Amino acid sequence: MKRNLHGFSRRPIPGAELPGSLRRWIIFNIVGALGFLVQLAVLALLVSGLNWGYLAATALAVEAAVIHNFFWHERWTWADRPASGWTHAVRRFFNFNLANGAISLVGNLVFMRLFMGTLPVNYLEANIMAIALCALLNFIVGDRLVFRSQPRSG
Repeated sequence: MKRNLHGFSRRPIPGAELPGSLRRWIIFNIVGALGFLVQLAVLALLVSGLNWGYLAATALAVEAAVIHNFFWHERWTWADRPASGWTHAVRRFFNFNLANGAISLVGNLVFMRLFMGTLPVNYLEANIMAIALCALLNFIVGDRLVFRSQPRSG
């Protein structure tokens, strides 16, 4: 069985029979939903369990979700666009953190501040709304910049 750069075996991608963009969008959202659970769990642990302030806890929770999502996007969402080597994989990780991380982190912090200051919601509800507003932009940036197809040589 073929193995990719990370040592995972290559299996058929679930949903591969769907049109490319729709399949990728669905997988992106499945990964995002899992990252969402990671983010909420870390946020709840830090705020409710360790009594952190909601903004600092949001920043760390977003970074935990970004790291989680990168590895699943690399393995599943954009598995048809593998990194060309370790250097490329590290560059992708850096670019993903920079782009999607910045969108998620800045977006979440701005929207958390806005929602917590203006709406009668708790921090988890505010975070759900902030995540939803950042998802589409993160997909476009991931697809067009971070995991774009490498030009073929020859």
